[in-house]
Amino acid sequence: MSFRLQPTPPARPNRCQLFGPGSNTKLFAKMAASAADVINLDLEDSVAPTDKDMARANVIEAIGAHDWGTKTLSVRINSLDTPYWYRDVVDLLEQADERLDQIMIPKVGCAEDIYAVDALVTAVEAAKGRTKKIGFEVIIESAAGIAHVEAIAAASPRMVAMSLGAADFAASMGMQTTGIGGTQEDYYMLAPDGARHMSDPWHWAQTAIVAACRTHGVLPVDGPFGDFSDDEGYRAQARRSAVLGMVGKWAIHPKQIALANEVFTPSDEKVAEAREILAAMEEAKANNAGATVYKGRLVDIASIKQAEVIVRQAELISGKS
Repeated sequence: MSFRLQPTPPARPNRCQLFGPGSNTKLFAKMAASAADVINLDLEDSVAPTDKDMARANVIEAIGAHDWGTKTLSVRINSLDTPYWYRDVVDLLEQADERLDQIMIPKVGCAEDIYAVDALVTAVEAAKGRTKKIGFEVIIESAAGIAHVEAIAAASPRMVAMSLGAADFAASMGMQTTGIGGTQEDYYMLAPDGARHMSDPWHWAQTAIVAACRTHGVLPVDGPFGDFSDDEGYRAQARRSAVLGMVGKWAIHPKQIALANEVFTPSDEKVAEAREILAAMEEAKANNAGATVYKGRLVDIASIKQAEVIVRQAELISGKS
């Protein structure tokens, strides 16, 4: 371990982030009553240019008008290459209730993007006397974003979470796909017997995001899965993301909420095994041993850290419920 310890990410459930357009007020009550841990009210891609002002007003009203319970409440603003984003920030922080927890900044390409939003947010907070400091979640959606991912993760103390936006990322990278996440038919290895072995084209980008986030105390989150009719495809990608260290995944359709919660909630069996490993290591330490055998495999101090991740996650979720 480096002398400079990695900061601890925010201690909050983040298994599922449910998105809904700010232009559709009928969805707000359903989103508030859902089982999602995080609600993202959207002012960006799901809102037509002619509806931006209306959607912003809807979201500002909804923040204080609905009971969001213990959910993290976030608003996705428009990207910095549009004429809408500054008004999103100013109106939200001047007019919205302090129930708002964070804003999501899309299409971040460099640390300076975060600096620009941070400067504006800080000024409005000071001017309006807001006591609750707004957190930032960013979306990596471009070649520039992934190239500068660590600088982005370290860009502001407001940074809370980071997601991979697969569709815009694929377009920026020039990837030959129209799918949003998941398996890509032409991305495979050919075995000597001619069988196709499918590979994961998102793996390296997810790994880069997880490493940057874990280095700087930010929550890494997997983004959207476009085919909401494919439950098993969603589960498969979510499970890969969980193994890599991501804490949750987006839901762009209500049916995906249960899938995300299922995958990112440690099973009773995994939690029980993690607790048994911790108990076995406590016994080993009492006997002045640095390692022991658990179910035929070696466990040591590194195993403690792995087990503690699972137990902490389960305790967070249990505390929420």
